[in-house]
Amino acid sequence: MLFHTPIFIVGFLPICLTGFWLAGRGGDHNGGNSGALRWLIVASLVFYGWWNPVDLPLLTGSILLNHALAQASRRGGRGRRWMILGVTLNLLLLGVFKYADFVLQIMIPSAPSLHLGLPLAISFFTFQQIMFLVDTSQAPTDQPMPRLLPYTAFVTFFPHLIAGPIVRPAEIIPQLTAADFGRPRRDNLVTGVTIFLLGLAKKLVLADLFGGFADTGFDAASHGITLTFFEAWYATLSYALQIYFDFSGYSDMATGLARMLNVRFPANFDSPYQAPDIAAFWRRWHITLGAFLRDFLYIPLGVNRCG
Repeated sequence: MLFHTPIFIVGFLPICLTGFWLAGRGGDHNGGNSGALRWLIVASLVFYGWWNPVDLPLLTGSILLNHALAQASRRGGRGRRWMILGVTLNLLLLGVFKYADFVLQIMIPSAPSLHLGLPLAISFFTFQQIMFLVDTSQAPTDQPMPRLLPYTAFVTFFPHLIAGPIVRPAEIIPQLTAADFGRPRRDNLVTGVTIFLLGLAKKLVLADLFGGFADTGFDAASHGITLTFFEAWYATLSYALQIYFDFSGYSDMATGLARMLNVRFPANFDSPYQAPDIAAFWRRWHITLGAFLRDFLYIPLGVNRCG
């Protein structure tokens, strides 16, 4: 179920929003709207399981394990060890599904393939939870740890579950636990619909248009047809614009969907083709992920960021 497909726009989204507002009418001034959170979790799991229900146990098991490890990381002087263990287990799980066959064929060329199917969005929900483990272990001891319900809603939140953006827990979980989280807010709905439609136009009008131009050129080259200088550049630039508007459009659609559900995503895409160098290009293309990796490389190693 993709954001730009009819089943999502006229089926899933209206049902999700209606159920969200109905579940959140009462509100809960003691830690957020639990009814809205539960509905959102169910809707997000349906959205995820629509692709392949077999992947659901892995996602839910990962959430339960990481929340337990995060709790352990807050316990006394050995908390860092639990955090390191959690990060290691997450990376190991990701590595097994992505590279087990590759490593096996190098070590034992005659061995049969394991045929491990890559679970949907495993990279996104793995790094999302690594981020939570690192941030939780570094939080002040007097700061309460997020409960399992809002944490589950944070990880499974369907606008960013499948393809990001990867966002910091401290930026999203407080919004999920706000007392008025599940109540309809006209300003957020109007803004969210507008942003979503702009992203949808980028995808269906611009990205698909340039994708057609790029496919024509690359298909011709793959069949041995020699392209002229201008034809080659035409296909190359069309492809560059296709992936730009694909990613920009998806980011806008995800941001708009989150806003409809009273969640504000941080900026994650900042005109990367205007970057002066490749490092700035990557930072502008993945703002939130780049910021996390910068912090992650310091925190686990215990390096002083100030010097």
